[in-house]
Amino acid sequence: MLIAHVALPVPLHSLFDYQISDDLISRARAGMRVKVPFGARHMIGMIVSIDDKTQFKPEQLKSVTDLLDDKPIFTAKLWQLLQWAAGYYHYPLGEVLFHALPILLRQGRPASRAPITHWQLTELGKSTELASLKRSVKQQQLLQAFLQNNLEPKEHDSTTFNALKKKQLIEQVSTTLEVTDWRPDFSVNPTRIILNNQQKKAIDRINQEAQFTTWLLEGVTGSGKTEVYLTVLENVLAQGKQALVLVPEIGLTPQTIARFKQRFNAPIDILHSGLNDSERLNVWLRSQQGENAIVIGTRSALFTPFADLGMIIIDEEHDSSYKQQEGWRYHARDLAIVRAKQENIPIILGSATPSLETLNNAEQNRYQLLELTERAGDAQLARQHILDIKGLSLTAGLSQPLIQQIRQHLDQNNQVMLFLNRRGFSPLLVCHDCGWIAECPRCDRPYTYHQKQQRLVCHHCDSARQVPPQCPKCGSTHLVSVGFGTEQLEQQLQQLFPTIPVSRIDRDSTSKKGALEGYLNAIQQGGAHLLVGTQILAKGHHFPNVTLVGIVDVDGALFSTDFRATERFAQIYTQVSGRAGREKKAGEVILQTYHPDHPLLTTLLKQGYNAFAKQTLQERQLTCLPPFSYQMLIRAADKNNRRAPEFLQKIYDWLKANTSDSNLWLIGPMPAPQPRKASYYRWQLLLQHQNRRALQLMMEQLIGQIEFWPEAKGMRWSIDVDPIESY
Repeated sequence: MLIAHVALPVPLHSLFDYQISDDLISRARAGMRVKVPFGARHMIGMIVSIDDKTQFKPEQLKSVTDLLDDKPIFTAKLWQLLQWAAGYYHYPLGEVLFHALPILLRQGRPASRAPITHWQLTELGKSTELASLKRSVKQQQLLQAFLQNNLEPKEHDSTTFNALKKKQLIEQVSTTLEVTDWRPDFSVNPTRIILNNQQKKAIDRINQEAQFTTWLLEGVTGSGKTEVYLTVLENVLAQGKQALVLVPEIGLTPQTIARFKQRFNAPIDILHSGLNDSERLNVWLRSQQGENAIVIGTRSALFTPFADLGMIIIDEEHDSSYKQQEGWRYHARDLAIVRAKQENIPIILGSATPSLETLNNAEQNRYQLLELTERAGDAQLARQHILDIKGLSLTAGLSQPLIQQIRQHLDQNNQVMLFLNRRGFSPLLVCHDCGWIAECPRCDRPYTYHQKQQRLVCHHCDSARQVPPQCPKCGSTHLVSVGFGTEQLEQQLQQLFPTIPVSRIDRDSTSKKGALEGYLNAIQQGGAHLLVGTQILAKGHHFPNVTLVGIVDVDGALFSTDFRATERFAQIYTQVSGRAGREKKAGEVILQTYHPDHPLLTTLLKQGYNAFAKQTLQERQLTCLPPFSYQMLIRAADKNNRRAPEFLQKIYDWLKANTSDSNLWLIGPMPAPQPRKASYYRWQLLLQHQNRRALQLMMEQLIGQIEFWPEAKGMRWSIDVDPIESY
């Protein structure tokens, strides 16, 4: 009797044993999807291994109902990566495997091209006169569309199609698309940007290594990193190999994607949230069969199978959106490096502001550093100023000196960008008479006031409500907004500069499909223009006419309790300030602050990001913080604020009782920095150790215990390996 050990997409770390019937034994292999009974229902699972070993009696075992694949669903190396990742992140293997599949494959759809069904004329239809259908105008119009090869199916109803089918004038046929090879027709656009010496050197070094190497391409904003990517990929694609390019957010990089498509006469697939399930599966299958040359996508695109992968590129490698924050909390950058090693191919990490972990790896020679310190073309680095706003009156966060500079740049027909990482109209709505504050009852945090929608929105759980007509506490109608956000800043600029177009770019204004591209196109057309936005503006956009960047309010980031906050601020500041002066026009950056002598600001502005990073790495080494130690964060949440802390306390007690390792630090249990969210009280326990393997072994032993604890049943809990957020 052969047993299939099956992984199911359930929150359990164990595999499930099923008998394999005689008719399936010859075809069943590890990595294939199966349909199996699970409780009172059937589920789709995946065979992990097959042998004759089980701890159950034969009569206790159910059988595999159906085998859904003819061959393993993942390539051998991708299968290896996913199994490794499940172990490293201590997440159930079944959930990891199914996370990596397109939704339709999770549901049991065949891993092959679905036949495409379409209508076509029959021989009778080709010879039929239109006049014979004069009694039915709709049928006549449809037949005419067929005859003129001008068919738009959405313009005709199904009844009309069926009527022509009944008259044997049209028929439905199914065709399966053949695998197409792009390689014979591959070519590169001969139009070139002239490379500087640093770009040429970086390209030459990368092209010399065809095997696994992690390259850190550190280039100041506007230094031409994308041109390095494109030139290196010419070499990869010329060898007939494919490439994977990961970007933080697909909607934020239309300019970059356009450059890829202009450069290569080869199929490029974009994986983004706008694709439906069938389109996403189609990209997956095209990649697997080698039909596309390049796939560009966000973090989940990492799990795309390729016929012949030749290179991985991670653009803006420092960006926190590469880290999944719910469910399986993997880091796409880190897993991409593991995948590149398993595939034995080069990987490029690109950034103007590399993460401190990445910089430390480069210092330790684990990564090869390539530096681009010059801006491409004739562009010069922008002049940077700190504006002390103590004692100055502010209007929607704007001081008079900043307003004067804005006016000066607009008068010269230039564009101005104002950065404020706070969307909405104001962060507080307060009763002027009694002091009542509008708070989210699910999070115990103030609502953000959105004036255009006349709504109060919780930026933590996304719940919303209408603005009350009066104070629910005292009945006063004197409700006032306190503080300012991008919406208020936009309104104020429209009043100050009524003849100048203002574009607000944040999550609210770009939620509709195509909205961001519309804004970017308007900005690219040139002429005086005001841009207002959140960190979306910092991510890789090229605004050649922006000559002034104003950073309105950053002081909150200077005094955070999160040890990573200064790193994030330094990255955002450097990225935002890099939008100014990217062409021949001189650029200027003005940063408003109440703390002009803060050491972070003086280091950043006078010495740059690298000096800040070097100094911060020294501080982290002295305090044994990552990357000089390794962390895991165990989170738990419940609605009564009792079970979660008790559960984490039991974990703390178990670790204390079962390890004598003095290098293990346990911090907690303690409330999360945001103690309540969506009605759940959140607690956490931090584990820290200077040896990664020792920490991993402790967690393996701990998980083996937790699954049998009654306290874990019904408990919302998770493990975050290498956390980057402590909320």
